[in-house]
Amino acid sequence: MEQSFYEQVYEIVKLIPKGRVTSYVAIARSLGAAKSSRMVGYAMNNAHGMHPPVPAHRVVNAKGLLTGRFHFSPPELMEQLLQNEGVEVADGQVKNFRKYFWDPAEEI
Repeated sequence: MEQSFYEQVYEIVKLIPKGRVTSYVAIARSLGAAKSSRMVGYAMNNAHGMHPPVPAHRVVNAKGLLTGRFHFSPPELMEQLLQNEGVEVADGQVKNFRKYFWDPAEEI
């Protein structure tokens, strides 16, 4: 049976190493659906509470902004989870984004 788009997204997100982040658009591109970054965001919103867990906190926008933080409870949790993994975050954005960026197209 073929995996749904969401399932494909989750498989990629589960591969993001601790202490690294990727973007919605990078995931979409790696799936051959570059214009579907919004759908990747919907998948991340749907990922909370899944078992095994999907590390949705490691997915940010293309500029490193924690745009998905409002889907965490409390919203500060996304930043805290990233900081716990050693990712530098300030003012809702990953600092030195290129340093922490993990590109699924190159890594898988």
